Amino acid sequence: MPTPSYHQISEANHRLMNPFSTEKMLLLGEICGLHPGQRLLDIACGKGEMLCQWSSRFGIEATGVDSQHPFLHDARQRADELNVSDRLSFVQSEAAEYVKQSADTFDLVSCIGATFVGGGFSGSLEMMKPARKDSASLLLLGEPFWHQQPPADANTGWGESPSLESILQHSENAGLEIVEMVLADDDDFDRYEASQWKAISDWLRDNPDAPECEQFSERMTKGRRQYLRSGRRCLGWGVFVLRGE
Repeated sequence: MPTPSYHQISEANHRLMNPFSTEKMLLLGEICGLHPGQRLLDIACGKGEMLCQWSSRFGIEATGVDSQHPFLHDARQRADELNVSDRLSFVQSEAAEYVKQSADTFDLVSCIGATFVGGGFSGSLEMMKPARKDSASLLLLGEPFWHQQPPADANTGWGESPSLESILQHSENAGLEIVEMVLADDDDFDRYEASQWKAISDWLRDNPDAPECEQFSERMTKGRRQYLRSGRRCLGWGVFVLRGE
């Protein structure tokens, strides 16, 4: 059996694969006014927890798209657990290809914490726009941002995350208006980051002879140091609700 990826192992204890609590995820659904009969497309849906919870709570129908088969397997199991399988479908595909090839349009289109699939914040907005039913359809984009720039030598590993102001500017450049947002707090981030350290540590203890041990251990150790040194203080994350102006 092939070794799971670092991402699969580190996220093993997460249902929501972002620094976001279940309470804030449900609050986001309330903010969006979700109700039965609406259709949602979630790009890079991961384990599908948001779709399953929203379908259970609000009665929506949804399609989740992700390229990772193990995550989609978990998503389908979760849909069965919450008795919402009849309202949800999960498709294994690259996000951009799915949107390009599908003729379906949706009341809401989301990409939560995975803007890399569209080449960044602006690119993801442009990728998502054709899947809207009309200009009143909501776009939900989850994205990290800098509260403050980290030290120049921090080597954070989070890349060129934007500021809140630049997120606003990217949105306006795309002809969209930010109408709401729900942001993670320190506890959301701690639960997301710290639980990954334990997941990797447990896996290393259980698989001491795996050839990936050294690589995974170094990656976890580096990530933990980065987070505690500057990430926790400097990095934010949130979901932005947008629609056409």
